Amino acid sequence: MKVRLLGASPEGDKLIAAAAKLCYSPVGIDEISQDLSPEATERFLKMLMDMGHASPIEHVSLSFAIEGVSRTLTHQLVRHRIASYSQQSQRYVRLDQFDYIIPPAIEKNPQAKAIFIKTMEEDQAAYDRLVDLLKEEAQKEFMAEGLPLKEAQKKAEKKAIEDARYVFPNACETKIVMTMNARSLLHFFSLRTCQRAQWEIRDLAIEMVRLCKEKYPILFAKAGPGCLVGPCPEGKMTCGKIHEVRKFFEEEV
Repeated sequence: MKVRLLGASPEGDKLIAAAAKLCYSPVGIDEISQDLSPEATERFLKMLMDMGHASPIEHVSLSFAIEGVSRTLTHQLVRHRIASYSQQSQRYVRLDQFDYIIPPAIEKNPQAKAIFIKTMEEDQAAYDRLVDLLKEEAQKEFMAEGLPLKEAQKKAEKKAIEDARYVFPNACETKIVMTMNARSLLHFFSLRTCQRAQWEIRDLAIEMVRLCKEKYPILFAKAGPGCLVGPCPEGKMTCGKIHEVRKFFEEEV
């Protein structure tokens, strides 16, 4: 898995502070950015986070490039709807050798790993065969319609991989760019860094927390599962490891 911070709202801390200042001060838009020293900006941010007044932090967005993750992960990721996504297309990109993600429990079990890899190899072989069969048929149809050979070949391959991709598994590796505002990110982290989250998206969320803290340490100081700032929100479904979780985020994230 690779995660990179592609970009972020410039002077995000100051932008949030200016928005908050407009809410709480009798100022106009010409004055909201005045007197926002680093110290004043920090005070505004800490006040907002302590009060739980989250709407001003929506003005800051961060964009991440993510690769080496599975379609299983991205199917979960795109459920977070207040975000923008751009994912590598299996419809337009032919995968002559698709990469795949092996879950840790399968990786450490030799027999399970052998079954898994054999299945991936069979999927690739099936995909290649389907592309060849469908491309040949489509090419004949396009040429019968009067298209030149090269154009017919190009359109036929696109049409072939569009349907052949259905044979790919959830383990298939993918790449995606995601943009979220800071408020949505904090909500995302509260759910997906939880011990009860699925392992792959949890690994992703933890790495994103690290990147966010590097960029905006005050804003994301308390980013993580809900149990960092209060009792476990999972109730009876709690993992029961609140002290270990808090220690992990304090020392390693």
